[in-house]
Amino acid sequence: MVPQKQRALLMIVSGPAGSGKTTLRERMIEAFAPNLHRVVTATTRSMRPGEVDGVDYHFMERAAFESGIAHDAFYEYAIVHGQNYYGGLKREIRDKLSRGLDLIMNVDVQGAEVYRAAAREDPLLRGRLVTVFIMPSSLEQLRERLSDRDAGKDAEIARRLQTAEAEINEWSKFDYCFTSGSRDADFQQLAAIFTAERLRTCRAE
Repeated sequence: MVPQKQRALLMIVSGPAGSGKTTLRERMIEAFAPNLHRVVTATTRSMRPGEVDGVDYHFMERAAFESGIAHDAFYEYAIVHGQNYYGGLKREIRDKLSRGLDLIMNVDVQGAEVYRAAAREDPLLRGRLVTVFIMPSSLEQLRERLSDRDAGKDAEIARRLQTAEAEINEWSKFDYCFTSGSRDADFQQLAAIFTAERLRTCRAE
């Protein structure tokens, strides 16, 4: 018997700032290339030196982004730091899933909830969504990581820790949750989840 082809999945990774989501996402993409891809987010912020439109972000004018909101072009979107829009374009995700490409993206707990709701209504997302929450071993662990990254920004660190406490309370809504340890240990956990999900019989076409 020839194994049936598996439907592509969308893995969402959430966790407080400092939990290592971005590092894990990039390591996953490298490890599972060429079939695992990052969801390229749309944004209204300015392009930085070295960035490429359509690769790092889909760069959009504010008016175009807001037109997209009005025309239901996004699964989810938010204004970050009260300045720029960021959002997940439906066409970006649907096109890649339709071509059999597995996807991974980082979103906050509110964004993960939006995708869960979308997966209940959107036939293309239904049965493809996998959500993972990275639980810090302690708030002190988060404080240390944030201090290394945001040295001297005490007010910002305090704000992020307050947000983290609220996010941690949402862990049980995710399909998977693991406690963060070393970078290697976290990668092994996430890679094991991804591998297992790719082998689930419910994903066979």
